[in-house]
Amino acid sequence: MSTTVTRSNSSTMTVQLATPSQSLLQPLMHSLKVSEPPKVATEHVEDIEDTSNVSGSNDPPKDTETEKEWFIGSIDQGTTSSRFLIFNSHGEPVASHQIEFENKYPRSGWQEHDPLELVSSVHDCIEEATEDFLDLGYKANQIRAIGITNQRETTVCWDKNTGLPLYNAIVWPDTRTKSLVRELKGRKGVDKLRDLCGMPLSTYPSSVKLMWMYRNIPEVRKAYDESRLAFGTVDTWLIYRLNGATQNNIHVTDTSNASRTMFMNIHTLQYDDELLDFFQIDQKNVTLPKIVPSSHPDAFGALVGGVLKGTRITGCVGDQSAALVGQCAFNEGEAKNTYGTGCFLLYNVGSKPVISQHGLVATVGYHIGDKATYALEGSVAVGGSGVKFLENNMGFIKKSSEVEKLALSVPDNGGVVFVTAFSGLFAPYWIDDAKGTIFGITAHTQRGHIARATLEATCYQTAAILSAMHADSGKELKNLAVDGGMSESDLCMQTQADVSGIPVERPAMRETTALGAAIAAGLAVGAWGSLDELRGWRGRGKRTFTPKIEVAERKKGVKRWEKAVQMSKGWVEEDEAEEGSDTEEEEKEDRVEEEQRMAGGEITAREAVREAARRALAERRTRKSSGDGAKTAERADEGGGEKIAA
Repeated sequence: MSTTVTRSNSSTMTVQLATPSQSLLQPLMHSLKVSEPPKVATEHVEDIEDTSNVSGSNDPPKDTETEKEWFIGSIDQGTTSSRFLIFNSHGEPVASHQIEFENKYPRSGWQEHDPLELVSSVHDCIEEATEDFLDLGYKANQIRAIGITNQRETTVCWDKNTGLPLYNAIVWPDTRTKSLVRELKGRKGVDKLRDLCGMPLSTYPSSVKLMWMYRNIPEVRKAYDESRLAFGTVDTWLIYRLNGATQNNIHVTDTSNASRTMFMNIHTLQYDDELLDFFQIDQKNVTLPKIVPSSHPDAFGALVGGVLKGTRITGCVGDQSAALVGQCAFNEGEAKNTYGTGCFLLYNVGSKPVISQHGLVATVGYHIGDKATYALEGSVAVGGSGVKFLENNMGFIKKSSEVEKLALSVPDNGGVVFVTAFSGLFAPYWIDDAKGTIFGITAHTQRGHIARATLEATCYQTAAILSAMHADSGKELKNLAVDGGMSESDLCMQTQADVSGIPVERPAMRETTALGAAIAAGLAVGAWGSLDELRGWRGRGKRTFTPKIEVAERKKGVKRWEKAVQMSKGWVEEDEAEEGSDTEEEEKEDRVEEEQRMAGGEITAREAVREAARRALAERRTRKSSGDGAKTAERADEGGGEKIAA
């Protein structure tokens, strides 16, 4: 477990720290003001260019002035680490702390967290960052409220009688539900899902993760049958535990997170019976969190312990929505893109949802004030991870920050196009059987051409999503606000402007995700009067990249990219698509490992994983030997179309 501390003092020396990745969309580079000489930090996978990002305050004022200041805390819980940042009234971070935690990969395509470790990492971050804040001469009671932003779709189930998790959290990119999704796509009513909740059926939403746990984890099924099962996404789980779990039973979520479950009607912002029935969920057996706005003075409770005991939690926003708020994209037609391991684009469509007809997701952008603000969302699977591929798999570079230098060693891509479909292609294509393909290689091709094509792949996919957003909304996007590790690359951002045909704006302060949660929390307690008061923050100290190529050249590049996308289809063979294929070594490991029991004879989460894997393997073998009849038996075995109920 590693930590990163950020604090401000009287020194004007700036040090760039590159931190480990938190999620696909979360800001990855932090700058600190320190009095000690700068130290070299471990490089981040997505850091492409080392730059100074000056943020935070200067010298703490004198005591009398200090006591008049106020601050807002922000919990930023991501996929690989948790953070706590403290922002001043100008939206600048003055102290922060970060802790990495373990990601568990028990089988191919599976990804899990220990739910209790998520909570402990958040608690420790709050304690450490606040101690640094106090060392600057401030007082704990000057932190008026706390906001939470979190990885979305990640699913937690716990016993509402004990407050303890029944299984590991299933993380948002986990793909164990592939066969379940295939089954559900053949079910009556599937065509209505997108219109009701804004999302297409896939392995991402929390709904299918909950269904999988019911079918495969005995403790979850037993708790459901006995009506003591509690469900939530990471925001709900953190709020529940930070409020003392069973002590206060605060069980809530905000609309931005609820919109990622496929349980909430995106028009009414409430749970929908038709959606719950489709996913076989009976609210008599499972407690779902109450849905509330993203900014609320009372709904989220308060910390029950620690140095900030009694401080209210007044804001809650899913991470990508929080970045939209942090970028101050409050106007209809404004958009942001977070360049992390992958990329997430959110486009503000105003007070009414737009159900996409061009491969995008309709989601709640944020709910601050009387009405929710909706967004169209598109995701790119490979962003910074493409750079990591060049480093680890190809050996083209020794560290990620070298990719820009390599790409600049050639004047252009030399005709090379790299479709980085390592896991198929996401929005707006949604091509599951695509594979990574490189076109246009000649005897002249150098590593620099491939490096440049790797950066261009992210930019072209982003441009395709922007075109889909324009088609869905009917409005022309005027500029694109950016953040995240890859946005540090001047070459990448200039390329983005060139292939999109619009200006790209990179702000000086990149902690937009955490800032978004702080804004939601601060507005709830009157720290700021309204969103209008903050509009001037958008693009503060920004650098703008404007298109430099001719329209004809842009169209030629887009046409070549789209041709390559079509040629990348169909490379996944049927046997490769079979979910969870086991190697002989994995099968042997499953056979020889002994089952472990918890006190009282309860099955541990690890054992449950193995049982589920063994069951899946047995079912695959049955299908291969018995054909369609076995498939019918398998569906009946799993409960078929029956509603989950006692």
